[in-house]
Parts: sequence; structure tokens; C-alpha cells
Amino acid sequence: MDRSNKPSAIGVGATLPQPTISLRDNTVIATLPTGESVTIYLYGATVTSWKLADGKEQLFLSEKAHLDGSKPIRGGIPVVFPVFGRPPQNHATSSLPQHGFARNSNWEFLGKSSESLAKDQKEGDDAVKLDFGLSRPMLTEEFQKSWPYDFGLVYSVTLMKDGLETSLQVQNKGSQNFEFQVLMHTYFNIEDISQVRVKGLQSKTYIDKTQNAYVHTEASHAIEINKETDRVYQSLDPEVPIVLSSANNDTPIFSIAREGLNDVVVWNPWIEKAQGMADFGPDEAYKNMICVEAGSVAGWQILEAGDSWVGGQTIRPRL
Repeated sequence: MDRSNKPSAIGVGATLPQPTISLRDNTVIATLPTGESVTIYLYGATVTSWKLADGKEQLFLSEKAHLDGSKPIRGGIPVVFPVFGRPPQNHATSSLPQHGFARNSNWEFLGKSSESLAKDQKEGDDAVKLDFGLSRPMLTEEFQKSWPYDFGLVYSVTLMKDGLETSLQVQNKGSQNFEFQVLMHTYFNIEDISQVRVKGLQSKTYIDKTQNAYVHTEASHAIEINKETDRVYQSLDPEVPIVLSSANNDTPIFSIAREGLNDVVVWNPWIEKAQGMADFGPDEAYKNMICVEAGSVAGWQILEAGDSWVGGQTIRPRL
């Protein structure tokens, strides 16, 4: 499928350092001249690795994750579309699996563009954008029967020296309106869950999925994760970043800014649930990950025939 707003062609014969792209074994790997890298599997268009220049991995990937296309990848940044969680009864998504079909469909690599975000371009391009596409004809016959709408998705992953941006454009190519939800299910790699706090959610309402979807109001300005946590924070200002910070010195570890994504899910399986998931490992790995997931999932986006919608996130690590 075609990208909208295709970038102009990258010049040939540039003398400045350029990002390198490799496509092998159904993965796309991009590396900046300064050493930062990102890996995306075409299965699910799932980002499975994001490393800084020093080689430090920023995303958590389960040791037991299935990377052969047999089931969604446990870790990285799976793309959730067109439904979050278990589909509701008597809805257009009711026949779909949990979290929809985007994360367990084969996407196509649409191409790359690179650019310099710095004023001084003497060091060459310091960002690369990778585009991936999914459309109705690419779905399995089962998924096409389960969700009979003509759509197009363009998922863009932009690797920068100081961050990672992921954005999704949803296109309604048919004659019928459809409803959808979307989520970027980001698994962050952390050293110790007991030493991490989540900030930027105080006074916000959330649905606690560990307590029969009871609605609470967040009282803490720095949320501690010390048990199974599965919360959907609703109606947030996307311009206010969510921050993961150190409990010791309040130093930011990650910040997550969002566009068009007004909900945020905070998830950690904790001990029993981690042991009960066949593709989560090792069992103690819940101590080394936290999911802070930017999305639009508290309600439904309605996309009219011929229209498009865009939402995304920008993650910046402590550098």
C-alpha cells in the first residue's frame, strides 16, 4: 500500500554519514551513524529492540517471546488495533481475538526516509523514519470475515539520537463508517521495578482491571508498582508527558509524550500472573519491566468513510 506524504528521495552520493538499513529474516534494522538502533519485525510491525549509542537496550523482550509468527510477540512495542483487550459482545469487533489483529498480522515495509534534526548537519543525518503498511487484502481470510471493513494502516517508527517516535495513521478506505481503538503497548526495560515511579497521573480517573473495572481517582503524584497492576487512565492531556522516574533521586528514566492518544495503560503482571504466562520469561522478569501504553481505548474512535486519523507517541530516555 502507498504511504501518504511520501518523502523526497534521499540524495545519492552524499558524503555525510547516513543511517543504515538492513532487511533480513522478516526484520528491519536501522542504525544511526552515532550508534543508536531499532529493530522491527514485520510480524505485527512490532518494535523488539531500541538501543542507545552505548548499546543499552531500552525495551523489554521476554526470553520466551515467539518470534516465528506463531503468536503475538511478548515485549517491545506491539500495535493494538482495532480493539483493546477482549472485544465486547454485540460489537463489530466481537469475533476478533484480544487486542485485535494488527499485532498478529504480517505487515509490509514501505520504505525509509532520513533527515537531520540538528541545526549543525556536519555529522550527517541523525534521524531515520521507517514506514510499515497493513491493509484489508493482507489480512488472513479469518480476520477479513471477522472485521469486514476496508482500511489502511501506516505505522511509522522514527529513530532519533535522543528518542523514539511511533505513530499510526488509520485510513477508512470503504463506504461504511467504522469504530476502532488503538494502543502502543510499550514494554520498558528497567533495572528494578521497586525503584521506579510513574508520574503525571495524579488526580486522573482510571479503570482498575484487577478490581472488576472499578473506577478510581489517582491520589499519588508518584505511583509505586508493588503488586499486579492493570490500570486504564482516561481523558488525559496528551501534551503533558507521563514520566518514569527513579525512586531514589527523582531522576527521569523515560518520558512519554503523546499526540491524539488521550488514555494511558499502566501494566505489570507481578508474580503469579508472570508465572502463568507461557511466553513470559524468566518468571522474575516482572521486576525488570513496566508497560506504560499510550492509546485511545476508554471509548471508540469513529472514522467516517474516506477519512483518516493519526495518533502517536514520542519516548525520550534519560541520556
